[in-house]
Amino acid sequence: MIDITLENIQSDLIEASNAQPVLLDIWAEWCGPCKQLGPVLEKLEADYGGRFALAKLDADKVPQISQQLSQMFGVRSIPFCVLFDAGQPVDGFVGAIPETEIRQFLDKHVASAEEAEAEEAGDQAQDALQEGDTQSALEKLQYAVATDPANDDARFDYVKLLLQQGHNDDAKVAFAPVIDKVATVRRFDSLQRWMDAIDSEATHADLEKAETAFDARIAANKRDFDARFARAQWLMARQRWTDALDELLDILMRDKAWSEELARKTYIAILDIIDPPKPKVADGQIPPEDATVASYRRRLSSVILS
Repeated sequence: MIDITLENIQSDLIEASNAQPVLLDIWAEWCGPCKQLGPVLEKLEADYGGRFALAKLDADKVPQISQQLSQMFGVRSIPFCVLFDAGQPVDGFVGAIPETEIRQFLDKHVASAEEAEAEEAGDQAQDALQEGDTQSALEKLQYAVATDPANDDARFDYVKLLLQQGHNDDAKVAFAPVIDKVATVRRFDSLQRWMDAIDSEATHADLEKAETAFDARIAANKRDFDARFARAQWLMARQRWTDALDELLDILMRDKAWSEELARKTYIAILDIIDPPKPKVADGQIPPEDATVASYRRRLSSVILS
């Protein structure tokens, strides 16, 4: 718990709420209900195990802030609690309401224990990948998905890593629960296109002959887009990403709308797949974009807008 003042409101309330929700308790020394509510809030902060932070603001000592928030929410009494999330006041309640009602309020905005645990496991998986420990990363992501099946980011990372490691059957099993989201979640659509490419490659018994056959067809007819796309899929399956992007770009330069924009959609799918997790940066800063992804995004924009 921290006391909010004019000096620390930016760092300890606004910026801090970017990392986790912060519940601001506006109170005063003379307020009896405030003294009843305070210990309940402190107990809940401990019960929630760090999933939200508690801050307190003395309305008599810092009237500028308390009056501004009261006007914003149309409130004229204390205790008055305001929840900050992502740097903004998002909700609040007035009075020393029962603990059960406060829990209901918090549960609308604060991650569940399972969600928080899965989020932490996902972060640990990315740390493991940075250290080159792929097996540990797989285990952490598998745990994250099992703990919070609705965590789409963890599932995307888990299926992607399984495919990168050649565990194609396991990837399909992990992907099955979200197959219905392919039409609405672009990154899942991207994974589906990668798995389709892997299945397509499996039809070529002799991979060297397959590549030679693609090259021969394309050399004979630069506009043989079926051959170009088949070669792009073959390259995707072998994780030769930039080669696949170049092949798709050749299609787009000749026919942007070919086969209901199949080349463009597949190109975007590859960018989703090869885009690494964004590094953590200080609040207000924009994480740098991967140089390869940025370069191929510019090439796509140039072709589409030409």
